[in-house]
Amino acid sequence: MFLKQYYLGCLAHASYMIADKSTGVAAVVDPQRDIEQYLQDAREHGFEIKHVFLTHFHADFLAGHIELRDQLGATIYLGARAEAEYDFVPLKEGDRVEFGSVRLETLETPGHTPEGISLLVYDLEKSESEPHAVLTGDTLFIGDVGRPDLLASIGVTAVELSEMLYHSINKLKALPDSTLVYPAHGAGSLCGKNLSDETVSTIGEQKKYNYALQDMPEDEFARIVQVEQPDAPEYFVYDAIKNRQERENLEETMSKSMNALPLEEVLKRQAAGEQVADVRDGGDFDAGHLRGAVNIGLRGKYATWAGTVLNHSAPIVVIADEGAAAEAVMRLGRIGFDNVSGYLDGGMTALIDHPEHVESVERATAPAVQELLEQHELLVLDVRAERERETVGYINGSLNIPLNHLEERISEVPADQRIAVHCAGGYRSAIAVSLLQKHGITNVLDMVGGFQAWVKSGLPVTEHAAATAN
Repeated sequence: MFLKQYYLGCLAHASYMIADKSTGVAAVVDPQRDIEQYLQDAREHGFEIKHVFLTHFHADFLAGHIELRDQLGATIYLGARAEAEYDFVPLKEGDRVEFGSVRLETLETPGHTPEGISLLVYDLEKSESEPHAVLTGDTLFIGDVGRPDLLASIGVTAVELSEMLYHSINKLKALPDSTLVYPAHGAGSLCGKNLSDETVSTIGEQKKYNYALQDMPEDEFARIVQVEQPDAPEYFVYDAIKNRQERENLEETMSKSMNALPLEEVLKRQAAGEQVADVRDGGDFDAGHLRGAVNIGLRGKYATWAGTVLNHSAPIVVIADEGAAAEAVMRLGRIGFDNVSGYLDGGMTALIDHPEHVESVERATAPAVQELLEQHELLVLDVRAERERETVGYINGSLNIPLNHLEERISEVPADQRIAVHCAGGYRSAIAVSLLQKHGITNVLDMVGGFQAWVKSGLPVTEHAAATAN
């Protein structure tokens, strides 16, 4: 048996290929939308990918089941409770798919979603009764379980899903302790609140250390798994619905999006309401950018923040460093944002002779910000999540508006004051200053290195009252 995990750090997403070396038949589970890595491994090992499984309808990315079906003719498998526009094989409890010495057996494990399944992986050359591993999708993570609160907007309550999740977790706990646990996400995913950096564990280890697998009554479990969940971006519901739909594959949408647009055309489109996403690093953006562009750097949590601050229906024009436009468009496609209309031909070099369309952001070190604070010459805007402030502290007197709520709360930012913006390390603050400028708040500073630089500089930190009490 061949079993490989593919981990995509940007989305904290794990997918899997399982193959039988003797027959060459392979299956891919929870694939990302850009499928080349699976095709490359299949070619290298002489495998034929005949099966593609979704453990559930993912909310944080658009899965690659359509791409594998269109390119290879792979059969799509979903949980029996799933409803989709495309043809698929429904899997109920105990259903098996076997190829050579590999058996994949279905466990129905709803809770994160109603149609959720886990897949028991048997290496039949070693044992026909003891599973080698279980692919748990978003039902069981390393250190956590899938959140049950994402589908309220489409009529499935967190209470209903918590009840399902409780019984699903008990079903997984009954597996042999040695069974390897391979989830669909790791730390950094917004599909849970306490995910580990580890990407594989065992049932036995999770029974010891996972808070949600401890013995407790159902009502206590429901309370614990619902509290303190991070805010989910609006695009999550959009992607969960898109994963149910028949749609164009990534190659088709990319072919429509990769249009090199001259500056004049970009300005015309921007004036007509198209979004402009500058995907360069924050420092380069601050040094000079097209007026009104929003910065979302490719080197950070690009997909998550693009899905948060961009609209999936209005067209998007990309501004990128030379050779990076295709990557930016593809990674937008990973989250179902197929609405890219083109990219600025030549990137920022197209603006060299047009300074009237360029603006910049002043950058300041943490000590410089502290000096200005002492002189009462600015307000500090902290765009970290409230939980971050509670955990590691904050700058006294700072205004806290989490980045994912900045645009809806923009009226709370005083337009008549100088504003110094910071996050934890500098990535989100560049996004924030671009949003502020877009809304006409231009007297802004971007604090280099964020709160981490503030702490390292030995500057005063205020601890949250609850943390102080503890």
